[in-house]
Amino acid sequence: MKNAIYVLFLICFSLSAQTKYITKTGVVNFEASVPSFEEVKASHNLVTAIINIENGEFAALALVKGFRFKNALMEEHFNENYAESDKFPKATFKGKIKYFNIVDLKTETAFYTIKGELNFHGKTKAFDALNISISKDNDMIILSGNFKAKASDFDIEIPKIVSNKISETIEVSFEFNMKKK
Repeated sequence: MKNAIYVLFLICFSLSAQTKYITKTGVVNFEASVPSFEEVKASHNLVTAIINIENGEFAALALVKGFRFKNALMEEHFNENYAESDKFPKATFKGKIKYFNIVDLKTETAFYTIKGELNFHGKTKAFDALNISISKDNDMIILSGNFKAKASDFDIEIPKIVSNKISETIEVSFEFNMKKK
């Protein structure tokens, strides 16, 4: 009897695990550049993301110190002065994809909106209808999109001395190639 319960538990666990897709190598980029000045752009390629294909729940986690800039000094300023990554080490997004249905994903890309919350620098910003695209390639789900946010949404102050060199509006793009868990 004990063995039967153990086998049943393993079967249930493996069935529920198949409803989730995950990656630990998702990519998030952001840019706050202003024309005629040095590029303010960073990329992070070790972002963890997970999607539950049964209900459309999605979550992503990025360690803030993982963002890489072309200029090491810019990266240092970002971590110490703007993101305060020692104090706020993680950026997270949690949400639910509206009207998501895995059956709709064939070989073509499907377009959805996601409602969720982005937490960065200790502040949370809600998104009611963030546009995303999702496609399925064999055993992989590819979720991507972009959005704009303001530094002030996350209580990030751009010093007056550099305010003409850094945009208040940050353009964020992301792509997650998730495999079945």
